[in-house]
Amino acid sequence: MTTAPAIELRTFTVLDNVRADLIDVYAEVRAPLLHLPNYAVHAFGERLDRHGAEPGFSAVMAYAGGQPVGYAYGNRIHHGDRYWQRTNPEPPAKYTASPTLAIKEIGVRPSWRKTGTARAVHDALALTGDELFVTLMVNPEAGDGKVHALYRSWGYEDLGHSQPSTASPVLTVMIRSTR
Repeated sequence: MTTAPAIELRTFTVLDNVRADLIDVYAEVRAPLLHLPNYAVHAFGERLDRHGAEPGFSAVMAYAGGQPVGYAYGNRIHHGDRYWQRTNPEPPAKYTASPTLAIKEIGVRPSWRKTGTARAVHDALALTGDELFVTLMVNPEAGDGKVHALYRSWGYEDLGHSQPSTASPVLTVMIRSTR
């Protein structure tokens, strides 16, 4: 990890206040994949609008010099949520019995990678609520497996698999304690 200039973390609970910055960073983060239907900016915008309308939405943005450089966002999910319904095998009740934070996206501009920014936005988001667990999905192929390994180093464990849409790859569902 290299040392980067200081970042400012801002938390948002209303999508309209952060939507443009999220899309701006997303477009750069996912630039090599934007030609794929599931990764296209318009598809992300549709998912973002749906996620922003779900209960417990929260986003943490990292800014440097007033410019957005990274983000993490998610929302609170409950037992019976479609997130859990699509997870195979069915998760143990200890994870679904109480609300869980589901991180939907983490992204950091390429020039800000390996600076601790991803971990900073992740940790700030994980501490925004009172959920006992935090879950996320990762494409096990991302970064030739490096992203999956990174999440493991943050304390996540594999829980199962999910394919959120027919355009999506099969993702690994991961979970860890929020504290």
